[in-house]
Amino acid sequence: MTASGTVTGAELWAWREKALAEARAAGVDADEVDWLLMAVAAVDRLSLRLGTVRGRGAIPLSYSLVELERRWQERLTQRTPVQYLVGETPWRDLVLTVSPAVLIPRPETELMIDLAEAAIACSPIGDRLAEGLWADLGTGSGAIALGLAQAFPAAQILAVDLSAEALAIAQGNAARAGLRDRVTFYNGSWFEPLEAYRGQLSAVVSNPPYIPSALLPTLEPEVIHHEPVSALDGGDDGLDDLRLLAAQAPGFLVPGGLWLVEMMAGQGQSVRALLEAQGCYCDIQICLDLTGRDRFVQAIYSPQP
Repeated sequence: MTASGTVTGAELWAWREKALAEARAAGVDADEVDWLLMAVAAVDRLSLRLGTVRGRGAIPLSYSLVELERRWQERLTQRTPVQYLVGETPWRDLVLTVSPAVLIPRPETELMIDLAEAAIACSPIGDRLAEGLWADLGTGSGAIALGLAQAFPAAQILAVDLSAEALAIAQGNAARAGLRDRVTFYNGSWFEPLEAYRGQLSAVVSNPPYIPSALLPTLEPEVIHHEPVSALDGGDDGLDDLRLLAAQAPGFLVPGGLWLVEMMAGQGQSVRALLEAQGCYCDIQICLDLTGRDRFVQAIYSPQP
């Protein structure tokens, strides 16, 4: 954090008390106040919760208290996600740069890395897959690609996105995480930039758009008014891109390769049906998120003789 101002503990505490009251009145999660403060000031959660921050002298801020207040009011009045206001978000053990050009990585998506690790641990060719080529399609901020690079240190990750602006953010995040040499970035639509890798991928992993178009207006204003619609809209039934991933992945996966996607709760059986219709996937599993909702589907590519 580069300090551009300082504030006393008493001043920061007074601002926090005011912001907490405003958050409750506006129906905003009050925890966001402390998250914002920890992102922009040299304070930790414990000192905020215990109130010991009040006794501190000069506390460095990444920008002035006036600017902090301006951004907080933007959060309240325009419902701008706090992650966009500070330009970053934590994800697993990474801190990722984000902007309205990319979807904010969700905590539930972190489970995809754990599912991938478990799948490889159970695979009879897991050692070979773990050293191969992995594709993260629709990489956005690069979260999944970087999580995979950390989980599989011998693998090479191919990260694809249609948005050049998103790719620039993902490349910056790879550099920030010290993983730039582990991830190769491609600008294009789904598998199109990966023609040279047909039949060579150990895994295809993706968090594609999966929300039915008609449901978009019902999303929270923080989502529909600020996050990229192209990362949300899955077409009439929400399955447009999932359908494409199921149909085209067999041309790129090695036999025994992993297919792993995130989806909307309630789509599990539909995605299973998409995979079954291809006739070349086995061990299809619908996996739950931490709230017990079907959130992921994984399968193994098993070409028929």
